[in-house]
Amino acid sequence: MSGTAARSTYKLFVGNLPWTISSKELRSYFSRFGHVANAEVVFDKQLGLSKYYGFVIFSQRDAYNSASNQNTHLLDGRVLNVQRANENA
Repeated sequence: MSGTAARSTYKLFVGNLPWTISSKELRSYFSRFGHVANAEVVFDKQLGLSKYYGFVIFSQRDAYNSASNQNTHLLDGRVLNVQRANENA
């Protein structure tokens, strides 16, 4: 791991995801704000089912700020719980 590249991460926690949403769909939704470096829905490893939350990492601060400052995010009829992820490295 390079210490310089990971200096600023623009990572959001996304909760209350519909169980039907994949990482690809999560990336697609948040890409409207800017380039998504990574999007991941967290799954239960034993059951293979969504844990109803995930993380989105943006490559640019503007996209991150736009997404995190939007009041309501709606995906497949559900209001998402979007918060800035706490990264204490």
